[in-house]
Amino acid sequence: MRWLMTLGERSRPDLPRFAEIPALHQARALALVDDFDRLFLILRKWRQAYGDELTAWAVQVEVDDVTDLPARLVGAWEEEGDLLRLDTERGGYVRVADYRDIPVRAAISARTDLPVWTTAE
Repeated sequence: MRWLMTLGERSRPDLPRFAEIPALHQARALALVDDFDRLFLILRKWRQAYGDELTAWAVQVEVDDVTDLPARLVGAWEEEGDLLRLDTERGGYVRVADYRDIPVRAAISARTDLPVWTTAE
């Protein structure tokens, strides 16, 4: 099992902690790593690229390549029930929240470019 992570969207300025889960083909960035602790390295890189305060969503998956994700995973990503939320915060901290009991997910508008991040060699 690997961890798949996508960059969330903080699309509500009136609610700074709100973060939507984009569809996999609409996300600004994706990461696929072998170990959970590797997600923190990716978050550090994302902070450099996208700003200090980010939200990411991660789930364990059985996939080998982030560029060739199974259709069933792509189609059900927003409703995925086993997601964890990772929020970067000032001072270099990361808050991890278990959202596995929240089944409803919201989509965002389409994105055109998709940087792919991976630590698997």
